[in-house]
Amino acid sequence: MKVKTGGILSGFFFFLTLTGGWCADAIAAPSQSPGIGAEVHLSLDEAVSLGIRNNRGIQSAYLQRISQKFDLYVSEGKFFPKLTVTGSHTNNATDGVKSRNTGLTATATMSLPTGAGLTASSTNTRTTGSSASSTALTLTQPLLRNGGVDASMASVRTARIDEQANLLNLKATLSQTVVQIVFAYRELLRAQEQKNIAVAALKRSRELYEVNKALIEAGRMAEVEIIQTEAQVANQEVALEEASNQIDASRLALLNLLALEPSAAIVASASEVATVKAVGVQQALAVALEKQPDYLISTLAIERAKINLDFAKNQRLWDVSLIAGQTRSSGGGAAMTPTSNSSYAGLQFSIPFGDRTLEQAVVRASVELKNQNLRNQEAHQVLEQRIRDAVRNVQTRWRQLELSKKARELTVLKLNAENEKLKVGRSSNFQILSFEGDLRNAENAQLNAQIAYLNALTDLDDKMGKILEAWQIPMVETADLSTYEN
Repeated sequence: MKVKTGGILSGFFFFLTLTGGWCADAIAAPSQSPGIGAEVHLSLDEAVSLGIRNNRGIQSAYLQRISQKFDLYVSEGKFFPKLTVTGSHTNNATDGVKSRNTGLTATATMSLPTGAGLTASSTNTRTTGSSASSTALTLTQPLLRNGGVDASMASVRTARIDEQANLLNLKATLSQTVVQIVFAYRELLRAQEQKNIAVAALKRSRELYEVNKALIEAGRMAEVEIIQTEAQVANQEVALEEASNQIDASRLALLNLLALEPSAAIVASASEVATVKAVGVQQALAVALEKQPDYLISTLAIERAKINLDFAKNQRLWDVSLIAGQTRSSGGGAAMTPTSNSSYAGLQFSIPFGDRTLEQAVVRASVELKNQNLRNQEAHQVLEQRIRDAVRNVQTRWRQLELSKKARELTVLKLNAENEKLKVGRSSNFQILSFEGDLRNAENAQLNAQIAYLNALTDLDDKMGKILEAWQIPMVETADLSTYEN
């Protein structure tokens, strides 16, 4: 039997092709690693798609699935027949007399789900002037230790549970990477919007500077007061430089997650629309109990511990087995040996005394099961706490966003009214500069509140285990087990 790993590798690359086709037209440019100065506008969906296709952590997780699926394949093959062929050929010389000896033995073994073992062997030998052959068939059926479907299937059932846990770990890796990309994209978007706010503030400061000059020329403002506006313009230029620096830092962080060249000049193309989403705690918790990978893995650990405890209890039983067999042998040569047949059936047993390791395994397995139950209870409590915290955070962030919008609108009205008063000499330059600072703070507060609300929604989806569903990312699996066989 020859193992074909090409099938599972082709399944992995099919995953890359499938996810690469998701928004393929839009992401063609960034996937080619654009050079410096060639700006590429990237939407959030496109960034997630690129990350799923290019992220090295995800690629490593899918490569790891090759060995994981092969582990399951090996375990599932426990009851497949196995054949071993051995042979020898020698040329001998003794006191000038030459002879040849040839031997060939084929042994086939097979385990049955009942715990029985079946062995068939055939041996053929040939020497100068003679030959002999024999066949043997042996069946052993354990009645206590290692007997029964449960004991025989324990390793296979454990391997299947491990496979489920591996799939959940893959889902967790995909989800974690998507969350990281989403957060990094929004940080880039935040930095870009903060730069826009700084540009707008600088423009207003310069306009105020021109108004101050006009008022000074008209004799309605002391010349010394323009120094405040000049300082404000300088401060806004510093803020603009800092915003540009933050854009570069956020861009590099996102490029690292997307596995693109650091020189790629990507730009977050559009902001998301924040809409209110009503999610109840009980509804979110019910979804999390069905889909959250970490919690489901802790549940699988309980099932695995139960299997190990049952197997440990089985191993402390007496070793009592039914045995049956048949042999047939024949030979020929100078002295002809007739063919002989023999068969047997009976009972064999092995009873250990004083072996404390058998009970030790049961105690350890029993303690492990109790520990896994405790860990599962803790995982349930932690999950509920995180869900409640995430739901509350979403609700709080939405209220903050609504309040920040209202505060910004009022600040704009306040500043406009004060500018009108300044034109007729009823306000001071200091008051205008103070209100300008209030507007910048209000705009940044609204931006931060919006990003925080969107991140809170993403965090809630992550806590519920539905990130892949929310972003419509398929769990593309590698090839079927049948691809390993000829």
